Amino acid sequence: MKKRNLFSFLVAIVMIAGLYLFMREPFDRFNPMIKEEHVYVKVQDEPVDDDGRYKYKEQGVTESGETKRVVFSTSTRLDQGTFLKVLAKGTYTADYKFIKEDEMPSN
Repeated sequence: MKKRNLFSFLVAIVMIAGLYLFMREPFDRFNPMIKEEHVYVKVQDEPVDDDGRYKYKEQGVTESGETKRVVFSTSTRLDQGTFLKVLAKGTYTADYKFIKEDEMPSN
């Protein structure tokens, strides 16, 4: 009986870890332990086709100066050098808006 409980526990841990690795965006979206924060991004990379949308994976900076990676998609292609203020929760992006370069954090 103890072996069966241990095996069930290990299977559950592996399943949770697998869900986190392969479905990180929805996991972050509904995780109450991750807080939303604004990440300032300068578009530098080329987008990936995401079923007719343009998916961007960019490095950004929070207001506190911490580097974060964000993933977001748009219906139009963005020019390189475009500045955005992204509302992110982990890897999930709730919203973004265009900003000017002088609105970027100084650090």
